[in-house]
Amino acid sequence: MTSDSNFRVLADFRDYLRIEKGLARLSIEAYGRDILQFAEFLEKRRRALLTAERGDVREFLQQLFSHQVDGRTVGRKLSALRHLYRYLLLDRRMEHDPTLNIESPRQWKILPKSLARDEVEGMLRWPLEGLPTSRAKNARDPSASLRAGMGHPARRTKDAAALALRDRAMLELLYAGALRVSELVTAKLEDLKLESGYMLVRGKGDKERIVPLGKPAQDALGEYLSNGRPTLSRSNSPLLFIARGGRSLTRQRVWQMVGEASASSGRHASPHMLRHSCATHMVENGADLRTVQTILGHADISTTQVYTHLALDRLRSVYKNHHPRAKAR
Repeated sequence: MTSDSNFRVLADFRDYLRIEKGLARLSIEAYGRDILQFAEFLEKRRRALLTAERGDVREFLQQLFSHQVDGRTVGRKLSALRHLYRYLLLDRRMEHDPTLNIESPRQWKILPKSLARDEVEGMLRWPLEGLPTSRAKNARDPSASLRAGMGHPARRTKDAAALALRDRAMLELLYAGALRVSELVTAKLEDLKLESGYMLVRGKGDKERIVPLGKPAQDALGEYLSNGRPTLSRSNSPLLFIARGGRSLTRQRVWQMVGEASASSGRHASPHMLRHSCATHMVENGADLRTVQTILGHADISTTQVYTHLALDRLRSVYKNHHPRAKAR
């Protein structure tokens, strides 16, 4: 049970994140969970958030590792504590920062999991697999899609073809624009500038960024808007992607759909893996980190630098293939 002192600190910090930093509810909840875990750790040692020392933070991190918590998760919890104590210092409620000079775990720099290009291509084909003959023809002929009665789990219903178009458009957008799930389900029709080939994305902290869209993503979104979305609902929902009856699409449903789309490759994937795959494939093709940072919506270039080793691998490969002194004689 959290002490009154720790409870007040946590409540004030949540208000700070919401009002002054403008973070989304899910981000604030994530910060709260990580800090609450540290508060409970301190209370077992008869200490509080306002009296924590560097040794307490180190012991907390070591305990996490001893319970086989992965390095990225440990790094995230340390980042949450850094934000808390920065706030407490600014608010003059503490005179020292117990997270100072504590390095993030090395595992924090491990590249997030991404998919091979053929795996991504298989996922992007999945929604329309099982439809008879031409993809373009069937996308515009829902009755033909329904007669197929196979492939997509919902294909035997009256909205099957529309759902297939929606799912394909979502997969294309997750990969083309490196969107987070929360950004996908809250995207609005007015945010999509299809003729201009880009989309306005509202990310963490309600920060906006512009994401370019390639031709496949534009085509998939165009087909969904013309032949899929009107079938799902005639409502005036402002949301870009909707469920049957015009209901809001849940994050859980997107995770489920992506998992189903990846099943054919024998490797379970998540929406976040499509985001990382976008960044990985761009860097492999020579994109600079600043461009990748802009597309991903990272506030700090250091977050994007986990992809640096891919650029180095590409440099080594090019050097080895083209420099006359690179190969052993």
